[in-house]
Amino acid sequence: MNSASATADPIVSRGFEPPVARLPTLRPVPVPAPGDTVLVLDADGAVRSALVRLLSSAGYQVEAFASGADYLQAQQDAGPDSPACLVLDLRMPDMSGFDVMAALAARGVLIPVIFVTGFGTIPLTVQAMKLGAVEFLTRPVAPDDLLAAVAGAIALDASQRRQRQQLACLRARYASLTPRERETMELAIGGLLNKQIADALGVSEIMAKTHKRKVMEKMAARSLPDLVRDAQRLEVVQSRSR
Repeated sequence: MNSASATADPIVSRGFEPPVARLPTLRPVPVPAPGDTVLVLDADGAVRSALVRLLSSAGYQVEAFASGADYLQAQQDAGPDSPACLVLDLRMPDMSGFDVMAALAARGVLIPVIFVTGFGTIPLTVQAMKLGAVEFLTRPVAPDDLLAAVAGAIALDASQRRQRQQLACLRARYASLTPRERETMELAIGGLLNKQIADALGVSEIMAKTHKRKVMEKMAARSLPDLVRDAQRLEVVQSRSR
């Protein structure tokens, strides 16, 4: 063995080549938005350091942990406020990557998980996907492949955060409706006309129109189809009679 081989960087041998040594690539790498965060959990110090260097050089904020217990202790709440993902090792001394995922699920923490492990098998991959992992990569991993997986996971988390925020706003709007306005909404999304809504509620048609207008305003719905879509998201059951 020559001296160059004897002193090879152990990080490179694990498949995480320092970014400065990479050849130019034609694959476009998405530019992270400010605040995009990658949480790295790996018991191997050399691999952990290599991941931090790679992800930091790509523009991500990175937080690294050596054990599942350390990570879970630090992440007492739902995790970062900005879009994030977790790059997770499978086999660790204190708890496995699957154990970490189970603990996060028990806490109701929603974060995309990318497994990066040296022990990849088809059964393990299937198990990881069933638990909700978005990617399962086996070392050695090409830096571009890891960065692509992280970019996809961050984009997924950003989309899911927007959807949760929109649903929370929708629920708040629905909560502002009076009981009579909720009845009106159920009848309106059931396809009843104003006169039919009035008959079902036992009020005048003018009053029915007033209730419906208030429903549309409070729900910020520009049209009846919009209101129907909002009701579907809220799982509001339509009614054709009182």
